[in-house]
Amino acid sequence: MTIFVFKSAQENMLYKRILLKLSGEALMGNKQYGIDAMRLSAYAEEIKEVVELGVEVAIVIVGGNIFRGLAGASNGMDRVQADHMGMLATVINGLALQSALELKGVQTRLQSAIKINEVAEPFIRRRAMRHLEKGRVVIFGGGTGNPYFTTDSAAVLRAIEVEADVILKGTRVDGIYTSDPEKDKTATKFDTISFNDVLTKGLKVMDTTAFTLSQENNLPIVVFDMNKKGNLMKIVSGENIGTVVDL
Repeated sequence: MTIFVFKSAQENMLYKRILLKLSGEALMGNKQYGIDAMRLSAYAEEIKEVVELGVEVAIVIVGGNIFRGLAGASNGMDRVQADHMGMLATVINGLALQSALELKGVQTRLQSAIKINEVAEPFIRRRAMRHLEKGRVVIFGGGTGNPYFTTDSAAVLRAIEVEADVILKGTRVDGIYTSDPEKDKTATKFDTISFNDVLTKGLKVMDTTAFTLSQENNLPIVVFDMNKKGNLMKIVSGENIGTVVDL
């Protein structure tokens, strides 16, 4: 007698819980600033597909398409105030993505590290994990809630706190290269690279604080092109997409 063993879609996924980091610039699409509705909708569709397979998704979005704290500080603005403005920009992007996901029927919760109770839940680790367990997408806004820390740090911190399996860093390029591929046509791509090699080669993946925190907690990072349709699904399915940074 032949026995057939059927696996659920979730069992075929490489990662059960992911932290997806999206750049604010990517949300601009072809615009000079702000949010491109078509790009936002495309991202929401990609996220919906992996959620429907049972992958638990947490998200951190940067606010660079609206305001960058470092840019404000470099123009003479008080650094703390500038960083707070940047944090608010991430909440705006979070609200936009939440709306796009909910229009597609994906239950979503926005949590903020700074209190804005009228528009977002406060970040509470146990509540965030419960949302993820129930299949809701959780968007983390407001950075870490502290000035002088980047959204890279926020992404790694939240990933560790909610016990994510991996950080997926969605960018405009398809991985990590020996140099900037947009400026150097001879740059070559790494399929995999260790944390130590990233540091010794001086490659820019995340800021040093965030990268070290990820390394110390054995949390792998995958850098990939989020703008190519299907890439997110391929990564969670175990395909070799982008560059994997691991021990």
